[in-house]
Amino acid sequence: MPSITIVLSLLSGALVGLSLGLIGGGGSILAVPLMAYVVHLPPHVAIGTSAVAVAASAFTNLLGHARAGTVKWPCAITFGLSGVLGAAAGAQLGKSVNGQVLLAGFGALMVLVALLMLRPRREGHDAQVRLGRASAARLLPPLIGTGFAVGALSGFFGIGGGFLIVPGLVTATAMPLLNAIGSSLVSVTTFGATTAASYAASGLVDWPVAGLFVLGGLAGGYIGVRSARVLAGRRRALTFVFSGVVAVVGLYVIARGVARLL
Repeated sequence: MPSITIVLSLLSGALVGLSLGLIGGGGSILAVPLMAYVVHLPPHVAIGTSAVAVAASAFTNLLGHARAGTVKWPCAITFGLSGVLGAAAGAQLGKSVNGQVLLAGFGALMVLVALLMLRPRREGHDAQVRLGRASAARLLPPLIGTGFAVGALSGFFGIGGGFLIVPGLVTATAMPLLNAIGSSLVSVTTFGATTAASYAASGLVDWPVAGLFVLGGLAGGYIGVRSARVLAGRRRALTFVFSGVVAVVGLYVIARGVARLL
């Protein structure tokens, strides 16, 4: 592997990790364009490799939330298993779509994510929510339906989908935001792993780049978490700035994809 590719893979991962640590979400949406336009992987390989990195990053964060007891396991597992089916279908469909069309659609999704990041996160009110026999009739339909839909989107574009999973869990169960964030990581991990497995089976994952990306992400995440404590009072401003960056990159990805098609 050329030295420049190693450096760019590490720096790209560090940038994603930094944003995740600094503002607590949204950073993984940058993984695909970074791999496509900075590391210069082909579109489908960029998506497959990104899925590996997203799954690994989410699993690392999940361990921390599990130790803190913020994961609502029955709800999280139900949502995740439903989403795995959607992610498998979405990944299979994504591999059959023209790479530039896929990137253009991904750019449009990035603009949507940028807008969603500006909305205040809704807080649930039922801290004691639990999926069991008594609540199954009420909780299972929204958990299964939303999980499948979000999983399909995640698999199609090779993203973690946390920006949709968190509000989906809050809407389906009314769990508090902290529990939704912790529980969402079960789905982000399983969706990413499912998408990665599908792309890997087709030879569309660059494993060395994925490893370097994850390594860079760990370093960037460490710096981001430490910086977040210092910049806690400016978190909202940072979110606005990052949202603007995501929107600009999304428009660039759309323009590149459309230009290649024309």
